Amino acid sequence: MSSNHQQANQKDSHQAATPQAPHSFKQQPELNFWQIFNMCFGFLGIQFGFALQNANVSRIFQTLGASIDEIPILWIAAPLTGLLVQPIIGYLSDKTWGRLGRRRPYFLIGAIFTTLAIFIMPHSPTLWIAAGMLWIMDASINIAMEPFRAFVGDNLPKSQRTQGYAMQSFFIGIGAVVASALPYILTHFFAVANTAPAGEIADSVRYAFYFGGAVLLLAVTWTVVSTREYSPEELAAFNAKQIDAEDETLARTRTRKDYQFASFVWMGLGALLTFAIWAQDLDKQLYILSLGIFAFGPLQLYCALRLGNSQPAERNKLGMVFSVVDDLFHMPKAMHQLAIVQFFSWFALFAMWIYTTAAVTSYHFGSNDVLSQAYNDGADWVGVLFASYNGFAAIAAIFIPMLAKRIGIKLTHTVNMFCGGIGLISFFFIKDPSLLWLPMIGVGIAWASILSVPYAMLSGMLPPQKMGVYMGIFNFFIVIPQLLAASVLGLVLNGLFDGQPIYALITGGILMMCAGIAVLFVEQEIVDQNDQSAAVNSKTNLTTKAANKVN
Repeated sequence: MSSNHQQANQKDSHQAATPQAPHSFKQQPELNFWQIFNMCFGFLGIQFGFALQNANVSRIFQTLGASIDEIPILWIAAPLTGLLVQPIIGYLSDKTWGRLGRRRPYFLIGAIFTTLAIFIMPHSPTLWIAAGMLWIMDASINIAMEPFRAFVGDNLPKSQRTQGYAMQSFFIGIGAVVASALPYILTHFFAVANTAPAGEIADSVRYAFYFGGAVLLLAVTWTVVSTREYSPEELAAFNAKQIDAEDETLARTRTRKDYQFASFVWMGLGALLTFAIWAQDLDKQLYILSLGIFAFGPLQLYCALRLGNSQPAERNKLGMVFSVVDDLFHMPKAMHQLAIVQFFSWFALFAMWIYTTAAVTSYHFGSNDVLSQAYNDGADWVGVLFASYNGFAAIAAIFIPMLAKRIGIKLTHTVNMFCGGIGLISFFFIKDPSLLWLPMIGVGIAWASILSVPYAMLSGMLPPQKMGVYMGIFNFFIVIPQLLAASVLGLVLNGLFDGQPIYALITGGILMMCAGIAVLFVEQEIVDQNDQSAAVNSKTNLTTKAANKVN
């Protein structure tokens, strides 16, 4: 551990406010390999939970009687809980400081509740109980996961953040490899049954969830006990220039009238769309979209009432809900541009996660019968495919920082996203299921890039004292495309492609390539002179002390 980390003062949470300008500037020290390893290791466990969910929940839903058309609406729990939970946890963790620091209490609480949900999930007796458990599981995972993104931004200087997020991607890949393949491993190497009577979850899935829950809790606990955090005072010193300039760079221009007008526009638009869906008897999944649009109206009306005649200096004292919404409307410009990249990327990923099982079992194994051997063999193979793309992601994560140094971080993401897009589209052209691991090479490269590059670009644009809440807001642009996918993908497949899920993967591939194009238009911040110097110095001294003051 660095000496700064070990000497972090244990202060009560109400003392966590950032000291006021003017500040003395200190250069943030770089961390060595093992310090970065320890702070990212918890993501191994978190990804165990996500990978088990992604590879098996559609299978569980179908086993409990869900049709292909119902799967997207049942998956809505995952993105919706992220939309609600992540900005709240980000806001709270920004203002927390106690015995476990700022972010680590949320790691631990989220891990405990996620583990309990993972143990219970495969025992769901009915479809709606399984959907409810998914909701609880995803809320808990989000509590643990959201602060991890801000954790890297807190603990690493800008020159090391690409490395830090790539390390997270590495652990995500390793965790997901094992977790995704667990049912297949248990069946083919330990003779655990992968079939069960109608309405029951196969033992291979049950035991995989037990093992995954234990790994999640242990990995997150390792990060909690092996890593320390900088105190609010230290962070303020490291980021003194940025904090002093915050009022200029993030001027609050949205007025009470702006919020009032927008609230009626959103409510009116949502009401009209809801009426149109009802009057035309359209797919009920579209209500997710229309009611989401409507709900944003009252939220802004609340903000108008809270703002009232407050002075600009009082905006940060108007409560959590107002603060999150106000920060949303005053994001840095480049964050708006990255939001477009995220929209295309995560729409594509959500299409892959919810339709790969149905696509492979029907298109490559020729079965839609969840009780058949062919269907269950296909579902097991999907677990292996998901494990393989995560394995390739772990390897790609090692090389992404090197490629970014050589060709630039934006072009690196473009290349990676085109690899993923081509991979998803090729599912249609590869008929032999034993060869489907080949397109997963491209998907894995894209996945590693999605998990690291946007966050590395984003972290340098954000006010350090609001790192958590802005990382939570950034999650909106992960969640919104997933909500849209859950609303319209089923309708598109039924209307244009006769309900064939293989076309959802083609759609995802095209959108991944759109994300690769969109990132080229992001205004990238140039690393400042201090960070460039730190990057050079790190070659000879990874433990540079934060003692130099800048006038």
